[in-house]
Amino acid sequence: MRDGDHYVVNGQKIWTSEAHYADMMFCLVRTDTSGPKQGGISMLLIDVKSPGVTIKPIISQDMAHYLNEVFFDDVRVPVENRIGEENKGWTYAKFLLDNERTSSAYLGDSKRDLKRLKELAAEMTQDGQPLAADPGFDEEIAKTEIDLAAHEMMIYRLLSGAPGLDPAVGASMVKIKGAELRQRISNLWLDALGPHAPPLYGPKAETNFGFGIDAAPGLMSQFLIRRAVSIYGGTNEIQHGIIAKRGLRL
Repeated sequence: MRDGDHYVVNGQKIWTSEAHYADMMFCLVRTDTSGPKQGGISMLLIDVKSPGVTIKPIISQDMAHYLNEVFFDDVRVPVENRIGEENKGWTYAKFLLDNERTSSAYLGDSKRDLKRLKELAAEMTQDGQPLAADPGFDEEIAKTEIDLAAHEMMIYRLLSGAPGLDPAVGASMVKIKGAELRQRISNLWLDALGPHAPPLYGPKAETNFGFGIDAAPGLMSQFLIRRAVSIYGGTNEIQHGIIAKRGLRL
């Protein structure tokens, strides 16, 4: 609601990553109810220390604190803290989501993690032989490498502005594949470390994560976190819908 040179914000926002560390946060708020729902949204930059802002932690299944629920009770936000035009917030949000989805391709992370997984497979033994010598495990590594190479080419095609490729469709495509690869590689880590990867719960779980036996206890936390990569920024189902509608015109 607009009140002179301020907006008065009421409501709540869930799944806000790292809000307990933030000084400012972006927020999409309803500023007009007369037209289409997506047309009455504005983007504001809100000082989280403002009166009326309450941040409550959401403790995830590994007992760590990454996420939060934020409550707004008559929070006054100066009009100059609005990003862009009033009621155009969803347009800006879609642009940002396309960029987020492209970054969620996780190419560099997946290449690094696969390299370290191969090193780990050479280190771990099974029945006196390196895990890397196991035909079944080696096949999974090879299939993942092939898929990662194809994923890399798709990202380069998207970033090069290839003719005929809608950037939003391309962003959805690489996000889906990036999420699948992140989860697949973390599954293989768990397979490789086996009993050396017991759960480590709590705030230090992520910082203790590593790629060798000594650092293995934090692996379970990362394994659980990566279940979410196919959810945030829009679920894989949403991405398939975007591809069908904008790419295939279905």
